[in-house]
Amino acid sequence: MRRLTPAILALALVSVTAASRIDQSGSSLQGSYRRAPRDGWTYVHLQGTPAAIGYQHGWLLYREIKDGFDAQKLELRHDAQKDWEFFRSAARTVLWPHVPDEYREELTGITAGLNARGVRLDIWDVVALNAAMEWSYYVQKYDRDHGIRPPSTVKAPDHCSAFVATGSWTRDGKVVVAHNNWSSYMDGERWTIIFDVTPARGRHFVMDGYPGFIHSGDDFAISDAGLVITETTISGFEGWDSNGIPEFVRARKALQYAESIDDFSRIMREGNNGGYANGWLVADIRTNEIASLELGLKNVELRRTRDGWFAGANFPVNRKLLREETTFNPDDPSLSANARRVRWDQLIGRSKGKIDVTLAKKFLADHYDPVANKIRPGEHTLCGHVDLSPRGMGDWKVPYQPAGSVQNTVTDAGMAAQMSFLAAAGHACGISFKSAPFLRAHPEFAWQTGFLGDMNAHKWTRIP
Repeated sequence: MRRLTPAILALALVSVTAASRIDQSGSSLQGSYRRAPRDGWTYVHLQGTPAAIGYQHGWLLYREIKDGFDAQKLELRHDAQKDWEFFRSAARTVLWPHVPDEYREELTGITAGLNARGVRLDIWDVVALNAAMEWSYYVQKYDRDHGIRPPSTVKAPDHCSAFVATGSWTRDGKVVVAHNNWSSYMDGERWTIIFDVTPARGRHFVMDGYPGFIHSGDDFAISDAGLVITETTISGFEGWDSNGIPEFVRARKALQYAESIDDFSRIMREGNNGGYANGWLVADIRTNEIASLELGLKNVELRRTRDGWFAGANFPVNRKLLREETTFNPDDPSLSANARRVRWDQLIGRSKGKIDVTLAKKFLADHYDPVANKIRPGEHTLCGHVDLSPRGMGDWKVPYQPAGSVQNTVTDAGMAAQMSFLAAAGHACGISFKSAPFLRAHPEFAWQTGFLGDMNAHKWTRIP
């Protein structure tokens, strides 16, 4: 890990000072607002300069950010077996030197908004929070470089199921995109913020997200360039470059500035640090083209079509990437990613010419287990219920883990043109998770007490 040099410290102090000078009389909040929660979602509108957007974010969501920060801090410390100062230090010395000024200003603006509300987090807490999805990649390399065996709980996450389709595969011949976020329920129940952002530079965009993040993180987003962007992680991925640009910066920049699929691919590749390695699914509603960008650290592949579909469920597609950069076993049918890949092939394969948002919602609520060949909610199903999975099966190391699909999003070309989508908080199938009986039955998760709450299933609602 690099030492904090005077130059880095000076840059940080300049950014913090700039944020502290934001006019707190109310002008920095002009045009921003939050709506009362609806169907489990909290909608906020942010606009203006990077510092103003950040300040509005911290001010409007200060309770949610502090709560979400405490949950992520607990989870990271438990899984990585590192104290919080480890992540703050890495945020300062490894990530901050590669964060552009625009996003430094926004991050320090968030800090200023929080501080103005009495929340005592500093810039390094906020940067470390934004990198929450990347730390497992960093910790794996750090531990190995220092002769430490990484804990079994530190691995590339198995997050999300998604598809994108167009042409003869959809009912109207235009784009349809769907995604559900798989996560631990402890942080997933908090992944219910809708950000509507109009920056002074770049494109207006809408995204779901976690409180305090400048990127979506799970990722589902629409920009007024006509792009719809989502992803699923690459299981078993191992790779990190400390000289690269953080993934949370590249993902936000690509959403804000990309004008095309080629632009999106270019921005995501530039300075790739390997963090949060994903198979990105992108649709351009202006050209009716869709693409899959499988972004490893060493191996990158962009596939695209105007008549077809791509799906993701954490399985590596590129065989070279799989061999060189992952520990994933594509021949083990019990692994969740392999089972869900089979199910995507079954569902989409028999739906040519029929796919629309109604069918997409049904896909995300699907409980068919292709390993057991029956309806059985669990980790093998697209509507993921790891808390209901049979003991000793699959790739989640602890059976009955409180994890799975935590929220769902769907859009088509018509809605995306209006910066709109459908969303369902909780499981799309309608099953609600109740924490008290789970914790009584599984005392090994007592460490989550006070943070693991109920995750109720809400109806589908149109955003905004």
